Amino acid sequence: MKELLNLKAIFSNDLMIVVGLIFGLLIFASTSFFVVGKIKPNTNLTELKSRTKSWWVMATVFIAATLLNTKISYLALAFLSFMAFRELYSLLDLRTSDRRAIFWALLAIPAQYYLAYIGWYGAFIILIPVAMFLIIPMRLVLKGDTNGIIKSMATLQWSLMLTVFSISHLAYLISLPQIKGFAVGGRGLLLFIVFLTEMNDILQFTWGKLFGKHKVIPKVSPNKTWEGLIGGIICTTIAGYFLAFITPLTNIEAAVVSFIVAISGFIGDVVMSAVKRDIGVKDTGSAIPGHGGILDRIDSLAYTAPVFFHLVYFLEY
Repeated sequence: MKELLNLKAIFSNDLMIVVGLIFGLLIFASTSFFVVGKIKPNTNLTELKSRTKSWWVMATVFIAATLLNTKISYLALAFLSFMAFRELYSLLDLRTSDRRAIFWALLAIPAQYYLAYIGWYGAFIILIPVAMFLIIPMRLVLKGDTNGIIKSMATLQWSLMLTVFSISHLAYLISLPQIKGFAVGGRGLLLFIVFLTEMNDILQFTWGKLFGKHKVIPKVSPNKTWEGLIGGIICTTIAGYFLAFITPLTNIEAAVVSFIVAISGFIGDVVMSAVKRDIGVKDTGSAIPGHGGILDRIDSLAYTAPVFFHLVYFLEY
């Protein structure tokens, strides 16, 4: 009986509405780009199509893992962090002597996601920012190679923060305690932030392509325009307001949180653009054939996930 009740909660009308909206947005985007491509063949929609196709894959994985089995969700997100971390450190020209420290950094991934799984907030919130901040430098020092050690310390810690600590907040959403009157729980919060990030990501590019004239940071990301940024923020904020029912937030709180999430997604995108320009690569990897690496596709989520989590945690938990 308990399992049947759990299934009923999982496949509630509220969750199904969000699932429908996620796929509806993707269908609308894919159809729109196809039509625009036929009407205006010279329009460059490569980046838009690439991002949309990537979101098809990610949205399907997130939804399947979230609705069918929460344990799969933790494992899938941990694997996502592992792939993203591996992509990043392989690009950052670390020293041969850093291999042992990299091994210790990799051990932090299952530990971080286990803490998210059991819902131990105190340990979850300090493992990487505090414990690994102390452990990694000590492991590097023990190797005895001081040439370039500061760069290695900073690089490994920042890589862990971006790809593991940030993304693991998605897993912890599922472990948040039940709130009276909010039956959907963490699954709803996870789908809410995935949908908002997806929507913001696609619509900022779409608005930019359709109306963009004024560049935001041309030296870092020449495709980013003020028109795209503002259009994406407005649409995301409005969507958050009307999707408040999938969260324990009021409509106004959901709108404010969505506004901040939209800005955070933009920041995550341009930060990774700056990193790739510094390294001199177009993509962080080739894990998704034709669409770059894992980190190319989750750069926005790496920023929106912790921002959303802590705003909701502060307001409701």
